[in-house]
Amino acid sequence: MQRRLVLKSLIAGGAVFSAAGITWFSISPENQPLTIKQTINTLNTLQMILVTQSESNSEYISSAGQWKLGQIFEHCAQSVEYSMTGYPEHKSALFKNTLGHIAFSAFSAKGKMTHSLHETIPGAPQLSLNQDVSYYLSALSRLRKSLTDFESYAGTLMPHFAYGALTKAEYELAHVMHINNHLSEIITRT
Repeated sequence: MQRRLVLKSLIAGGAVFSAAGITWFSISPENQPLTIKQTINTLNTLQMILVTQSESNSEYISSAGQWKLGQIFEHCAQSVEYSMTGYPEHKSALFKNTLGHIAFSAFSAKGKMTHSLHETIPGAPQLSLNQDVSYYLSALSRLRKSLTDFESYAGTLMPHFAYGALTKAEYELAHVMHINNHLSEIITRT
């Protein structure tokens, strides 16, 4: 019986380290500053493009992924908001203390994250399917507001649903990497 437990533990440990290694080598490092200020600057640029698009009836910005622009902005805003109010559902403590911790450590070291870009936050309300530019602008404003609210937030931060407890600096990094990962699907044309 003990031998079986030891074998299971060794197999599980090997799987965790294999996943960490794959994650580490599959992510190239980020080159831009990983700050909320830089992210807000990027969002301001996207807003200008969206305003131009709405005024000219031409498509200057779109999503190359499964989600529409509004869904991307809304999802990212939810994530930032939940860091202050609490995530609706969490992965198990075992997950957060093993795979979640390892993934966040790898992402932090690389300054870049990669994850499923069409997976919603567990327990979060369904994302809107609205494709109107005015909705995109509203969702983008919500995201920008969530970031400025986070910057000035002095309360206790809630544990991340997959990574567990994070400091404010770690959360800022997590939010910026998360948003950057989603923004990588946005295509702009001039």
